[in-house]
Amino acid sequence: MERPQWSALNSMIDDLRHTLDNAAQARQDALEVTGTAWSDDRLVRIVVGPRGQLVDIEIDPRVYRTPNSKALSASILSTARAAVEEANRKTKEILDRAMPRDRGLGMIGPTDFDLMLESHDADLPRVLKKEDGDEYIS
Repeated sequence: MERPQWSALNSMIDDLRHTLDNAAQARQDALEVTGTAWSDDRLVRIVVGPRGQLVDIEIDPRVYRTPNSKALSASILSTARAAVEEANRKTKEILDRAMPRDRGLGMIGPTDFDLMLESHDADLPRVLKKEDGDEYIS
């Protein structure tokens, strides 16, 4: 019978303690995340919350000088995506600080939480299906 690798076990216990000690603060920090982005022409500013929900939108009145609803729509969508990506990046930084280094993913399955954070909600079923082969991860 092999002896346990005490250093590995101690490292896992330290990671668990770190996670438990920081869980409440990490949760609060994650709930307060916002992402802000400006359009390339600086005429549209979008602020989103931690789940990518729209919190604020600012449209500079100069957009009315050359009205183009399709261009404005495209600008709003791309700016919103950039704001969501910023919020996701901030959330990932919080999780990286608060969670164990390996996050124990080997024990709970193949789900890549970083990939989930980087994916839009509408893409999640496809992303999760791709990770697990032919079946959705629930």
